[in-house]
Amino acid sequence: MLEKKPKPFYEILAALLKENRITMYRLAKDLGFTQQTVANWCYGISEPKLSQLVRLADYFEVSIDHLAGRKDY
Repeated sequence: MLEKKPKPFYEILAALLKENRITMYRLAKDLGFTQQTVANWCYGISEPKLSQLVRLADYFEVSIDHLAGRKDY
């Protein structure tokens, strides 16, 4: 069975930011990340560590599976 390829993290993060009307600056400030770190995630340069994924999931009230592109909810 062919599995659907998961969306890249940066696309999921961009969608969450847009849906919630949150800027990269605001996300960085709210969670204590640097603006550069968040920008790197948004542009697909790097991806967050597990501990950062947990904080992002809590912030957006989504699952880590969703952030990883494993589920559409």
